[in-house]
Amino acid sequence: MEEAGAVGGPWILGVRHHGPGSARAVRAALDARRPRAVLIEGPPEADGLVALAADAEMRPPVALLAHVVDEPGRSAFWPFAEFSPEWVAVNWALEQGVPVRFIDLPAAHSLALRAEEEKKEEKGEGEAASQGELAPDGDAASEGGAASEGDAASEGEPAEDLRVDPIAVLAEAAGYDDPERWWEDAVEYRGQSADALAPFAALAEAMGALRETYGAGGHDRDLVREAYMRLQMRAAAKEFGERYAVVCGAWHVPALHERTTATADRALLKGLPKAKVDMTWVPWTHRRLARASGYGAGIDSPGWYAHLFAAPDRPVERWLTKVAGLLRDEDRLVSSAHVIEAVRLAETLAVMRGRPLPGLSETTDAVRAVFCDGSDVPLALIHDRLIVGDILGEVPSAAPAVPLQRDLTRIQKSLRLKPEALERELELDLRRPNDAERSRLLHRLRLLGIGWGEPAAATRGSTGTFRESWRLRWEPELAVRVAEAGIWGTTVLGAATAKAEADAVGATALADVTALAERCLLAALPDALPVVMRVLADRAALDADVGHLAQALPALVRSLRYGDVRGTDTGALTEVAAGLAERVFVGLAPACAGLDADGAAEMRTHVDAVHAAVGLLDDERRPADTAPDGTGAIRSRWYTVLGALGSRDSVPGVIRGRAVRLLLDEGELDQDEAGRLMGLALSAGTPPADAAAWIDGFVGGGSGGMLLVHDERLLGLVDAWLTSVPDAAFTDVLPLLRRTFSAYEPGVRRTLGELVRRGPAAQPAAAGVGVPGFSDTLDEERAAAVLPVVHLLLGLDASAALPGGAPGPAPDRTPDNTLAEAAR
Repeated sequence: MEEAGAVGGPWILGVRHHGPGSARAVRAALDARRPRAVLIEGPPEADGLVALAADAEMRPPVALLAHVVDEPGRSAFWPFAEFSPEWVAVNWALEQGVPVRFIDLPAAHSLALRAEEEKKEEKGEGEAASQGELAPDGDAASEGGAASEGDAASEGEPAEDLRVDPIAVLAEAAGYDDPERWWEDAVEYRGQSADALAPFAALAEAMGALRETYGAGGHDRDLVREAYMRLQMRAAAKEFGERYAVVCGAWHVPALHERTTATADRALLKGLPKAKVDMTWVPWTHRRLARASGYGAGIDSPGWYAHLFAAPDRPVERWLTKVAGLLRDEDRLVSSAHVIEAVRLAETLAVMRGRPLPGLSETTDAVRAVFCDGSDVPLALIHDRLIVGDILGEVPSAAPAVPLQRDLTRIQKSLRLKPEALERELELDLRRPNDAERSRLLHRLRLLGIGWGEPAAATRGSTGTFRESWRLRWEPELAVRVAEAGIWGTTVLGAATAKAEADAVGATALADVTALAERCLLAALPDALPVVMRVLADRAALDADVGHLAQALPALVRSLRYGDVRGTDTGALTEVAAGLAERVFVGLAPACAGLDADGAAEMRTHVDAVHAAVGLLDDERRPADTAPDGTGAIRSRWYTVLGALGSRDSVPGVIRGRAVRLLLDEGELDQDEAGRLMGLALSAGTPPADAAAWIDGFVGGGSGGMLLVHDERLLGLVDAWLTSVPDAAFTDVLPLLRRTFSAYEPGVRRTLGELVRRGPAAQPAAAGVGVPGFSDTLDEERAAAVLPVVHLLLGLDASAALPGGAPGPAPDRTPDNTLAEAAR
């Protein structure tokens, strides 16, 4: 074969994948030599898809996705950016009407080889293989770079040390400590040569020296891939003569020049395993082109490289103008003078460092000094938004896709919910039909394992069931998840229904089934709900563990809230939840007897959860299901259970205290009775540790402190007990008390400290004397002083709250009246 610089061809153009300098050089070489065909390092299965690269809807970055037909999770990506040399070659060939073909090892073989390597790794045989052998950083010699199955592994491991990084070796030989800087100086910033093939000849010579020294450089599979490429080149020579061009990683150039026989090459390929694969185009992102994403031929700064490729002239000035625009959008003061000074500083730094042009390091240093006043904090934003970038590519609707992906794309368009690479918050009001459909879609996708959206805390502080908040971000790997989910159905609704039914049958814990029932209601899967409910009823009937039942009940009852907003029939769910609650009521008290400290703490959380669930469940019951006193029958039954828990000595103190507190909060227990029970729990006959646990159950949590602040009688009881604890036992109860009171707000703790320091809180209570600040009768004069402010807050006429309805004095402007003035 002829050398790269030969006039007649073939022309083997060695490149660095995703290198803008290589991309420009490839374009110049193709324009100069005008080959009759273009061969590109990449999977031959993509030959039928290459025409889509010229489609008006195609927007790089994009990637070829190959996956095993029967095992979609076994997949690989071949990413292309606008500045990828392979992408430039493909588009040149399509523009000129020249045949373009991929000549790398077929994905059918590479994916099957990966499967064998993983099996060997599981058995402890051979070297560890991580999703196919990853390439060395930045290599022109990658396991394919922009056109390699090895790069597909978004979760791959770093390359092993024994593998050669050719760019790093050449940079070290040139006296550089940074391979990226050497590549930029030697390739990216060089001017156009008179001979369009001269740069490729020089790079081929350098790679030839490396291959002589290092051989395959630890990339043993490259030998098989290069044998296949040579066979494809022989086939092209028979069809097009010698006037064809090959675009491949520079590492492979010496091997493609090597004179071997076809028989020897076929021998290397003999016996390769094979799998049936499908291939399509999928959107990609600049973020996934970055080395930090874990993908082998990644680059540190895809956004910077895209700028270098697209800028027609004065790239430094244009870049710093972009940076200034970003900082202005973030309300930072950046003027034109800042841009001028930053350009001057970047050029000065380049001269001082002996570089032909300012690179990313020089422009970044200039931005830090001039725009950011020496701070690295704004640089994080610049790195994320510009240096890396958050561009998400687009693929044509004509691209092959699994039916599930087509249905998802159709729904996304109809709901105006476009996938984006940049993370964003989405607030949904479920009372609006479009927002309700968006919610159902996101919940269905989560059930299918497609994590496009994750629930987030509401930014508006709303606790209503009609509002949802989501955090959305589309990652390229989700295309694989969609392909995997395609085994469940051809539509999002059908696939989610089938997946929910299968999960219900396969669930091992009762709580998992109840959680699944909740997800079915959120995702509006009416066909799956009967199966889930049947499994739930069967599991609940067989599960005798009260802890499991108590853990399952809250999720089931929460599901009932979605009926009104989402228009879901929850009648069957209500009856199952009521039956589950009754079983909890019957078995809870015996289950609490004899628990150790850890078991009691866990059971306390179950008691709290069941208490919250009972209130919701009672609200869903029919009006006829009420107790004689008007309380819901289920809630009344629950209060009886709490009363039993609070009075049994066999129940751990933390649960007894919690039961008393819940009854007190619900008005089922008056203050005097609560004080009596506390007095019994804190009596001299109670072990200090058990008494401390009772206090933790009674006043533990964020709201416990306010109860003690406003009921000094209870605070006095706690104070008197604490001062009576013997020194020997005090060190045992102190950690529990610290944990109890540390949950209070700082202001509450300060107020409690002041009340305790004042001292006489307990004595008046014990003597029957009124507590300061409290009275048996209402102080009408003090209460009337608050009424004007209350009227203002409610938007009513404040003068009506004054005696006789007379107009009051003009409001002053003191800080105390700020709230009232705002209300006015």
